[in-house]
Amino acid sequence: MKKTVGLWIDHKRAVIVSVTGTEEEIKLIHSNIGEQRIEQQRRQNGRSVPSDDIRLRVLTEHLNTYYEGVISCIRDAESILLFGPGEAKDELKKCLEKDNLGERIVGIETADKMTDQQIVAKVKNHFPHRSLAVG
Repeated sequence: MKKTVGLWIDHKRAVIVSVTGTEEEIKLIHSNIGEQRIEQQRRQNGRSVPSDDIRLRVLTEHLNTYYEGVISCIRDAESILLFGPGEAKDELKKCLEKDNLGERIVGIETADKMTDQQIVAKVKNHFPHRSLAVG
């Protein structure tokens, strides 16, 4: 059965709405990006690397791990709608293309912060041939 996915994403969390037939599933993934990991990395290195360089490296590694987790949840989708407020949707698109999943992306849209209900409604409107229950 065909599975469609609508995915709202920013650098802090992803809300994945998966639809197969009339069944709907909502999954939340948190990136858990925080200053504590950056400080731990700086202490472990023990050398005088500029803070900005350490922050960028740790952030990049952490985001790559986050995106890999998101991709593992949507890998079996035939159609993927990406939306969100910032750069994360475009960064995820590049990761999907790298994993040869880019052709499954049916749209990329800018969207502000949204509640889970609003995200489900947006997916419902984008894939109208699917019967989604909001609730």
